[in-house]
Amino acid sequence: MQTKTLLLILLSVIVAIGIAWFQYYYKTKKRGKLSVVLSFLRFLSVFSALLLLINPKFSKNEYTLEKTNLVLLVDNSSSINTFIEKEDVLSIINQIEENDGLSNKFNVTQYTFGSSLNSNDSISLNENRTNISEALESINEIHNKTNTVIVLFTDGNQTIGKDYEFYGKNQKMHIYPTILGDTTTYEDIRIGQVNNNKYAFLKNKYPLEIFVTYDGTKSVVSRVNIQVNGKSVFTENVTLSPKENTRKIDALLDAKTVGLKKIKITVTALINEKNILNNSKNIAIEVIDEKTKVVIVSDIMHPDIGALKKAIESNEQRKVIIKKPTDAFSDYENVGVFILYQPNSSFKKIYAFIDQKKANTFTITGTKTDWNFLNNSQSSIEKNSTGVVEDVFPILNSGFSIFNISDFNIQGFPPLEAELGELFITKVYETVLGQQIKGVELNEPLLAIIPENGKKEAFLFGENIWKWRVQSHRNDRSFKSFDDLMGKIILYLSSTNSKDRLTIDYETIYSGIEEAKIAASYFDEAFVFDYNATLLLKLTEKTDGTTREIPMLLNGNHYETDLSSLESGEYDFTISVKNKNLSKSGSFSILNFDVEQQFLSSDYKKLNRLAQNSSGKLYFPSQTEILIEDLVTDKQYIPVQKSKQNVVSLIDFKFLLGIIIAALAAEWFIRKYNGLT
Repeated sequence: MQTKTLLLILLSVIVAIGIAWFQYYYKTKKRGKLSVVLSFLRFLSVFSALLLLINPKFSKNEYTLEKTNLVLLVDNSSSINTFIEKEDVLSIINQIEENDGLSNKFNVTQYTFGSSLNSNDSISLNENRTNISEALESINEIHNKTNTVIVLFTDGNQTIGKDYEFYGKNQKMHIYPTILGDTTTYEDIRIGQVNNNKYAFLKNKYPLEIFVTYDGTKSVVSRVNIQVNGKSVFTENVTLSPKENTRKIDALLDAKTVGLKKIKITVTALINEKNILNNSKNIAIEVIDEKTKVVIVSDIMHPDIGALKKAIESNEQRKVIIKKPTDAFSDYENVGVFILYQPNSSFKKIYAFIDQKKANTFTITGTKTDWNFLNNSQSSIEKNSTGVVEDVFPILNSGFSIFNISDFNIQGFPPLEAELGELFITKVYETVLGQQIKGVELNEPLLAIIPENGKKEAFLFGENIWKWRVQSHRNDRSFKSFDDLMGKIILYLSSTNSKDRLTIDYETIYSGIEEAKIAASYFDEAFVFDYNATLLLKLTEKTDGTTREIPMLLNGNHYETDLSSLESGEYDFTISVKNKNLSKSGSFSILNFDVEQQFLSSDYKKLNRLAQNSSGKLYFPSQTEILIEDLVTDKQYIPVQKSKQNVVSLIDFKFLLGIIIAALAAEWFIRKYNGLT
């Protein structure tokens, strides 16, 4: 407590005594016990009131014992089953959790992981993907402010995500891997990565890039065979050795007929090879006979143009041509969509051609746009541009209904540059993305679709969309989210059909390691999304003809069915609306590939490097007792006593107010009782 506060309290005592003495003793001849009681009550009430005005602060130290967090991080993928029984894993975990020395020294928590971290501690060993780096990053985020030790139970075989080997150098947590797997090296030959396109075009050749990998101690010769729909179309012998243990094979196959082509790539097994599941790999390619042509017309060089070309051509059914507005019209026939990037007066002939052909357009404006020209060249929008450039942030419109945008994520998206000015849209439109400037949401679209029959239009009122594609990759480690949005816009603009009340969204090919989902949107007669509809999915397995009917679940602004539990095979499906004469059909294939079954032994060397990089240590299941002993005796994990100082103001103590009221009331009552005024 400060000296100034102590002096004020002392002064309050003197003042309270002075007031009590003046009232009950100064020039008062009659003094007795009554005067003593009344003067004390007056002193108490005055002193308490002055004390409240001074409001001194009191500090109190609270001491707590903070234990180190011991996180048991268990790999829940199906590859663990190859090496160790589930009961054995549970036995190791229980041995650690039930140890009194560890429980006294650590706060023990358990997590499981597959493709992502799970907070529950249920061990099933049935996850079909392994992402060790993502699990470690998630633990680091959860316990970043506390002292934490990770005991990692895994075979070290990661199937997705960033390489975890050097993760330990970037964080403070010590990692103690415990190997759940066989460390013996067996002779093995396998089909590794296969690079291929998703689509091929009729009467063209499509490439396959195949990597064959060998683990062993001697030179071997094997044969790679490629079958398309059960027919052998390519063979090649490969020679591998311990020094040259990987071979790349390039194959060019003919796309002779339209349709889905199932491709099986196999390598002949070695004598006494233990694991032959990884000797083959199935992929699929769809052969199509047409390609949507998209023309980007621009008078300036800008990175947005490259980003748009990359995003649109990520779907091989589309081809992008970049032209200047002054180029000849020879390439403009059979164009599906025109992308007009920052139009100016040089676009005059292009707009005349578009009006004549009633072509569908996607117009992107920015700081180089000539708004006077654009306002006079079309009748859909008009903007009174002020020439002032401002940063505009996107706001996702969850009610957008023309096509499904539920998978598009704008988290962390940087702003686009746009000119300020009042915007008028003269036709019926739907907003994909709204505008936000300096935290204020505007009642104007940033990205809008005009679904007018006969001619469809899209408008983006800002430049630097290339930054969105980069941010999309930062968010998801893939450009897919951004590219899919651009693809859906181009697909909608290039379609000659009017708006359907029932639309479906699915892939024709699902890899065995991907989630198979089918989405659908249904609109009422006024083309308003119907949240109360009942959509039914009827699935038919092509091989045996078995059917099943699954209700689709509402998920935001679309209906969805998760099919990841289906077995590999080919399926036909029909989506129908209950009590409505509306349905859509399609077909898809789920490939037979389990990446978790491709491993023959644990990757203990990489786990050992992870342990060394994080100042940890590698253990085997038989060394569980040693692991426990090391953790219990390690002095750097001793619980830490921490103090917390709480500063409390006197005014927070309500009992002091009660004392003032009680003293004044008692004084008044005693005075009245004794006939004093």
